[in-house]
Amino acid sequence: MAAADLIELWRGDLMESVHRGHAVVWDRGGMVAAWGDADAVIFPRSSCKMLQALPLIESGAADAAGLGTEQLALACASHQGARIHVDRVAAWLDGLGLAEPDLRCGAHMPNDPPENRRLTCSDEAPCQLHNNCSGKHAGFLTWTRHHRAGPDYHEPDHPLQQAVRRVFEEVTDETSPGYGIDGCSAPNFATSVAGLARAMAAFADPGADARGQAMARLTAAMTAHPELVAGEGRACTLLMRAMGGRVAVKTGAEGVYVAILPERGLGIALKAEDGATRAAECAIATLL
Repeated sequence: MAAADLIELWRGDLMESVHRGHAVVWDRGGMVAAWGDADAVIFPRSSCKMLQALPLIESGAADAAGLGTEQLALACASHQGARIHVDRVAAWLDGLGLAEPDLRCGAHMPNDPPENRRLTCSDEAPCQLHNNCSGKHAGFLTWTRHHRAGPDYHEPDHPLQQAVRRVFEEVTDETSPGYGIDGCSAPNFATSVAGLARAMAAFADPGADARGQAMARLTAAMTAHPELVAGEGRACTLLMRAMGGRVAVKTGAEGVYVAILPERGLGIALKAEDGATRAAECAIATLL
């Protein structure tokens, strides 16, 4: 099935651009609505960080480390590298007896304008704490420390990543056809748009078992701290604030977006075929 026309850009009376893609809305009963090809296989990229964080809670590592809602929100975050992000991840690692060199996410300049300007106008180089995935990696390190696993937790054959894959396949209810290496060096497991929406519906209507409780904790942490999940001016943060904590949303690179709607038990997943962020942000806002 072909991609659908999701977003049109008009200038005056002329349609100037069009973004095609796939979108699925799911609930516990199955597919509610779909555009394009629900079975299109994609890399969810950072939109699946909630799934990657489930082993952190399910293993007992989060509670053993005394993690609060801020740390759980950061574990699901693609943050801006602002001081509120960098300082909190540094404190989290310090509480584990670890430090920035223990991360395996790599360094890049922060997207937060004040922090970017501060580094640009000084002799200080960005560190791994500025990486937008440093919170996820702090969660990975928390699991690794709890299980006394090896330091290279980002390797696909590491026990952590094997645990992540098991959880990912169980919640999407699909066998992943493979993985790609994400920008932060960790494996990113592929699934269909429908599988990703199914997973978000599970977060929206979790059971009372241990997994359901873990899902509810992560969703609640995201909606409680939208500024930690992304940052000022970012669509994730703005949308969660606009929805008054009733919806959790998460972007992924290359035009992916998901949403969790607990009040309605709905999960949403979408992919802009051309990878355009502007299309994904417009599409998720329209669907919400």
